[in-house]
Amino acid sequence: MSNKKPKRPLKKYAILIGAGLQMGITIYLFAYLGKWLDANYNNDERLYVIICTLFGVAGSMWVLVRQLKNLHD
Repeated sequence: MSNKKPKRPLKKYAILIGAGLQMGITIYLFAYLGKWLDANYNNDERLYVIICTLFGVAGSMWVLVRQLKNLHD
């Protein structure tokens, strides 16, 4: 007789939904930061928006991979 805990698939779904929301919010905030930087410090180019959005995507993907790795263990 094993003493394993029953699996809780709803917990995994909740973690994944939360991760998706976290990714979206992170990317939005970085894009907003880039838009603000472009408005205040740039000459009508969208350089900061592009750079900040890419940092937001990379950072949120890194966090997602770490969460999925912890979820799998």
